[in-house]
Amino acid sequence: MLACRPTALRRLSALWICLAVLAGATARDLKAENAAQPVAIQFSFDRPVDASMAPFFVAAKAGLFAAEHLAVSFDVAAGSPEAIARVARGDSQLALVDINELIRLRDRIDAAPVKAVFVLFNQAPYAIVARKSRGIQALSDLHGKTVGVADGDLSIRLWPALAHRNGIDPAHVMFHKMSAAVREPILSAGQVDAVAGFSYLSAVNLRDRGVPAADLAVLRYADHGCEAYGFAVAVSPAFAASKPEAVSGFVRALIAGLNATIREPERAVDEVLSRMPNGARDLELERLHAVLADNVLTAEVRHNGLGGVDPARLERSIDQVGEDYKFRKRPVADDIFDGRFLPPVEGRLIN
Repeated sequence: MLACRPTALRRLSALWICLAVLAGATARDLKAENAAQPVAIQFSFDRPVDASMAPFFVAAKAGLFAAEHLAVSFDVAAGSPEAIARVARGDSQLALVDINELIRLRDRIDAAPVKAVFVLFNQAPYAIVARKSRGIQALSDLHGKTVGVADGDLSIRLWPALAHRNGIDPAHVMFHKMSAAVREPILSAGQVDAVAGFSYLSAVNLRDRGVPAADLAVLRYADHGCEAYGFAVAVSPAFAASKPEAVSGFVRALIAGLNATIREPERAVDEVLSRMPNGARDLELERLHAVLADNVLTAEVRHNGLGGVDPARLERSIDQVGEDYKFRKRPVADDIFDGRFLPPVEGRLIN
């Protein structure tokens, strides 16, 4: 009986070794399986699809998100406040929002610490689009005129700062509220003298409606002292904390998609049209060219690279927002923008 004990012990040791090997292999397999699973990202746009969103769709089509181990899905929210709320709740991990609306919402007592991580529009697209035939060629010509403003329009929120910097008495400019669906038709019909909106939307839509380009005065806020940035990618605070590399990967892929859009806007527009029912190619291509020229490829971007902010300028833009919005506690630049997820400048310069 005693003679059998060493054999039994050897068998037991062998069994434990086999179990340990199997356990190790199983752990490695599980780790590999988990590593193979891409990180799911729900991305929300704050408005219906148009050509300005081309870099996101180019990145998706070219597999740039997949190369960063991300599975990105897109949806549309009803405006920047809703898109920011989705990100705050974690229903969407990332969203494209108006950074100036984010500045206002961050001031609320119950506001989640949502921040922007990538600025797509280095200059806000806000503009007054007027008819020269109505006697308007400059901002000063708005005295005594009627400007159409769509419900929920964000451009008009910075009008007080714009008027102040250009010596315009706001009391002498009349605003006519309307649905966004009739903004351009009402101007083209001559029922108002000008409309407030986004230059790449209203101006392009008016030309499409047959208003001669020579009769349109596009008075861009950015050309008249407005320092506001425009659309930016905002991130869920919980997602940024738990998946920082996924956020950095998304930003890298978006930069690559934006560079590809800049190089080949015609191909980029085709990606937009594949996700945009009843889109007109010529119209959206004109829109994309306008966005790239006016809002994306600014002198600041050409010098400092895509996606970032100048903190001093962002501080000044917060002050301009404050001319229309009474802050409970004024946010600072670091409350609004987090640059940790951007690659170094050399990785953000325009190719």
